[in-house]
Amino acid sequence: MLNLFLFVGLPYMAFIVCTVGIVYRYRRKGFTVSSLSSQFLEGKELFWGSVPFHIGILVVFFGHLTTFLVPRATLAWNSIPVRLLILEVTAFTFGLTVLIGLAALMYRRFTTPRVRAVTTGMDIVLEGLLLAQVVFGLWIALGYRWGASWFASDLSPYLWSLVKLSPETTAVFALPWVIKAHIVGAFTIVLIIPFTRLIHFFVAPLNYIARPYQQVIWNWDRRAIRDPGTAWSPTQPRNN
Repeated sequence: MLNLFLFVGLPYMAFIVCTVGIVYRYRRKGFTVSSLSSQFLEGKELFWGSVPFHIGILVVFFGHLTTFLVPRATLAWNSIPVRLLILEVTAFTFGLTVLIGLAALMYRRFTTPRVRAVTTGMDIVLEGLLLAQVVFGLWIALGYRWGASWFASDLSPYLWSLVKLSPETTAVFALPWVIKAHIVGAFTIVLIIPFTRLIHFFVAPLNYIARPYQQVIWNWDRRAIRDPGTAWSPTQPRNN
């Protein structure tokens, strides 16, 4: 019964709560759908935590997503040992990058008074879950090698069976407990997305990638206006 709840009930509950929660929060509390950045409170330590964390998590996420979407292509790629080794080393390296970045972010959160003052209980829960996920992921990479292949062979069919509303759980029930914990942790994170800062993933400004460059034209002498010795104008600027 516990396995059925964790690997059948929890996934469906997570996606339903996530979908409904995101829609509700966006429609009723739209201005809170962001990362609630604390960069204006402290920026230097944030850079060394945020950059490696985001780069690492994106690579790891899309690696998992690719294996889920095209398991046969993944197995074909892994059929050559050198390719499989490169894939494993790359995934582990970016997993370590996530761990380093997350550790820096957690250190900043608990040691910077300004950031600690705006920290919520959900922030701590989320970072604890992410830390556990990363540690379990690295543990699995070291203890259960060639994860890209057995993910494609065992976990991808299980996940696709959930999508098709016909759960096939035989393979996942037989997995070691650390892999089960990693799977449950992933569904738990999906479950709490609407209540955390992670919701900002769904409003990422991807349009900035394709939009034309914005041209800014000054209509005053910018050197003079920025001169500390220049008095403030008593009149409103012409372009405002």
